[in-house]
Amino acid sequence: MGNRKDRKIIMNLTKRYLREHFNIEEKVLTLIDEAENEVESRFARLDDIMAYNQYKVLDAFQKNRISDMHFGWNTGYGYDDPGRAAIERTYADIFHTDAALVRPTIVNGTHALAITLLGILRPGDELIYCTGGPYDTLEEVIGIRGEGNGSLKDYGIIYKQVELLPDGSIDLEGIRAAVSPKTKLVVVQRATGYGWRKAITMDQIEEWTTFIKELDPNIVKMVDNCYGEFLDIKEPTDVGADVIAGSLIKNPGGGLALTGGYVAGRQDLIDKIQYRMTCPGIGGECGLTFGQTRAMFQGIFIGPKVVNGAVKGAVLCGKVYEKLGFEICPKAEDTRSDIIQAVRLGSPEKVVTFCEGIQAAAPVDSYVKPVPWDMPGYESQVVMAAGAFVQGSSIELSADAPIREPYNVYFQGGITYEHSKFGVIKSVDALYKKGLIEL
Repeated sequence: MGNRKDRKIIMNLTKRYLREHFNIEEKVLTLIDEAENEVESRFARLDDIMAYNQYKVLDAFQKNRISDMHFGWNTGYGYDDPGRAAIERTYADIFHTDAALVRPTIVNGTHALAITLLGILRPGDELIYCTGGPYDTLEEVIGIRGEGNGSLKDYGIIYKQVELLPDGSIDLEGIRAAVSPKTKLVVVQRATGYGWRKAITMDQIEEWTTFIKELDPNIVKMVDNCYGEFLDIKEPTDVGADVIAGSLIKNPGGGLALTGGYVAGRQDLIDKIQYRMTCPGIGGECGLTFGQTRAMFQGIFIGPKVVNGAVKGAVLCGKVYEKLGFEICPKAEDTRSDIIQAVRLGSPEKVVTFCEGIQAAAPVDSYVKPVPWDMPGYESQVVMAAGAFVQGSSIELSADAPIREPYNVYFQGGITYEHSKFGVIKSVDALYKKGLIEL
């Protein structure tokens, strides 16, 4: 009884602190409490997934005998860098693949995906996206937008896409009809991007990889794993994917990696991709890590816990805005396969105000007001809220939205659950104080 009483006292003190120091409305805090109570049972399952993945990561560290020597600098060409070799072996073991490339010189997730596509495909080959259109920044890589920039289209690579079925599942028969003798690579984008759909689950990926293998075992199966790491006890490479790629300033960097990306997969594919990453004849043998291996190791070590906090925050965000009467995707009770929560706010003013609330919740640049702008790689103007320690880090609390109908906003991240929760609180408070929602 004493513990329960003490907890209630601390919770009341926390609410008082939020009211007095952050000027949060009492009605907002009541709404958040109600929503949090409703999703508590979902959190227990997420905690179990986190625990499994934490021990999986620890096992990979111990197997590779990680020591202080792996955190040092190298210079020049970076030949025989023990830290680089160790981080790549560790990633390969975590994702159960033959090999991996983990580099600070891979500038973002789009770059990691691009070197994978450009490394594997050759002129005349055919690429099929099996989850509809790719994320906006991949459109110029493929050649859907822009010309003459070295896209896949410029190199004579054929592109097709198969839309998802109305229920959000992969259209296997549509893929069967699209595949031709030229098909070399098929891709699933696990996360939603700026789409209005649930993320592709591990069961769906396994069904897809089995189908492709039976259809033609020579077709390479690739998964865009951005935002999806540690959301399940399995990764795409555990269920038949040949290669995956992602960003270190999303899930696997744990909020500590300063930059970078990774690719993990079959050895023959990694061999090809490394030559695109640098150049033929050099491949992965060169490339400094610039003293970043310590942050990369620490980041992936705490990654499962950080992802756990972020996905809990996404679940809470969904439940809160569902209670406010907005459409959300996914639902709070749905199985999660990325850290993103989409909310259909319905107007530019609500989208921008939501992002203002997220920015005001940040530890860095909390005083800044985000505004829509013409961001490189995006078709529409985009508003982004991201007061992060690492610029552009999507595993830290952030929100972004293309300024286009039907005006969806995408919430993600939070290095801790408490900070992700505070982002939800501030977004609701901002909307309420502008008279854009009722409580």
